[in-house]
Amino acid sequence: MKVKLLRIFYGLSFLSIGFLLLNLANPKITKKHRLILKDTSIVNTNKNVSNLYEVKAVKLPNNIEFAGEIVPLEQLDIQERLDRELLVNTYWQSNGLLLLKRANKFFPLIEPLLAQYGLPDDFKYLCVAESALIQVPSYKGAAGYWHFMPKTGKEYGLEINKNVDERYNLKLSTKVAAEYLKKAKKKFGSWTLAAAAYNAGNGRIAQRLKEQKVTNYYDLLLNPETGRYVFRILALKEIMSNPKKYGFIYDQEDLYTYPEVKEVLVDYPIPDLADFAKQYKITYKQLKLVNPWLRETKLNNASKKEYIIKIPMN
Repeated sequence: MKVKLLRIFYGLSFLSIGFLLLNLANPKITKKHRLILKDTSIVNTNKNVSNLYEVKAVKLPNNIEFAGEIVPLEQLDIQERLDRELLVNTYWQSNGLLLLKRANKFFPLIEPLLAQYGLPDDFKYLCVAESALIQVPSYKGAAGYWHFMPKTGKEYGLEINKNVDERYNLKLSTKVAAEYLKKAKKKFGSWTLAAAAYNAGNGRIAQRLKEQKVTNYYDLLLNPETGRYVFRILALKEIMSNPKKYGFIYDQEDLYTYPEVKEVLVDYPIPDLADFAKQYKITYKQLKLVNPWLRETKLNNASKKEYIIKIPMN
């Protein structure tokens, strides 16, 4: 025990001596620099962290809407629920910056598809909330940019098997998401309720509306996941629309971009996708990165179905 205490004492002593020598030996370290080093190296007695570290409360926007539908911020519980999601997504800094980088890559592809299929532009933030714009399935089995379950995807005409999974095809999955959401909007009369139904299902939302005798998402008491869902989308919209306001600083060259591609129509089997890629002077990896719906090293296509394969341009 004594040996351990001596080691700790000597270790602290060497650190103190080293810090002192650094200050004395380096003429470039000014008085201002020494004060900064002191603040960042010594714990303040009134704080449990450095004097330079602060966590600030976020200010709620004066007003916010989703797909043209106003959020009733005059209600105290609505303020708290939005505040929670703004705080979580503001101070999860690494994730927030990654979302902004990916949005620069994928929003130019998603936005025209939403317009083409008749969905308000705000639904791109639902896509972010669902998948974070990456190809990682949920623990429940939802996959693709819009996180469809296999059953739902098949019901809406997507091909889903071990060889091809069109949930990972951005154009086709966006079309299905639009069909689902427009159907929900027609049923409930509200884009906000349609977004909630995307998370909980049309049947569950209809049942809760009937039980609680209300017609508005913001008047519903829902399970924690669906109760937070729309507010998470709202927070993502607010932060990603005003990144500097929430402390996200970057240059345009820091953002990700989608490669320029050309489209090739394929209506035949491809026994080896690596060989197919070589025909276009690209690698297997480059081919799969822009065609994640190709799930194996080959394309079976015994039915001679027409597929559109993207080819990155060199």
